[in-house]
Amino acid sequence: MNTQATAANTPRAPIASPLSALSPSTLDDSGKLLIRVAVGFLVLLHGIFKISAGVGFIAGMLAKAGLPGGIAYLVYVGEIVAPLLMIAGLYTRAAAGVVVINMLVAFGLVHMADFFALTKQGGWALELQGLYLFGALTVVLLGAGRFSLGGTKGRWN
Repeated sequence: MNTQATAANTPRAPIASPLSALSPSTLDDSGKLLIRVAVGFLVLLHGIFKISAGVGFIAGMLAKAGLPGGIAYLVYVGEIVAPLLMIAGLYTRAAAGVVVINMLVAFGLVHMADFFALTKQGGWALELQGLYLFGALTVVLLGAGRFSLGGTKGRWN
């Protein structure tokens, strides 16, 4: 009998993945943790920059749009307070909603000229802003999960 043919016909056990040992609930909550920390951290970096650079650019854009320049300081809420709450997992859905609003305002004030533009590589010119917007919207829809300071209880988490 040919041993190669026998070995080829022998059923093999599936290869175990380290993730297969985790429950679907744990994987779900881990995914929620990952998306909220990633989006929160990346948006927070923009807020930290604005602390040192100021909000003059935003105030100017608001004034051009006929809005009071003083509301530019709300960017600190959208790019510092809300991301920190997202990362911590406190009032997560509301905080992510603030980031969504922040990104929509950024699209309207700064990025409308590039809304339908593509880069030289064929990507959307606003893909970074789009990822922030849709990442935050995903957090609004999914919530914080159990790996958060707020836990799974509460309407805003």
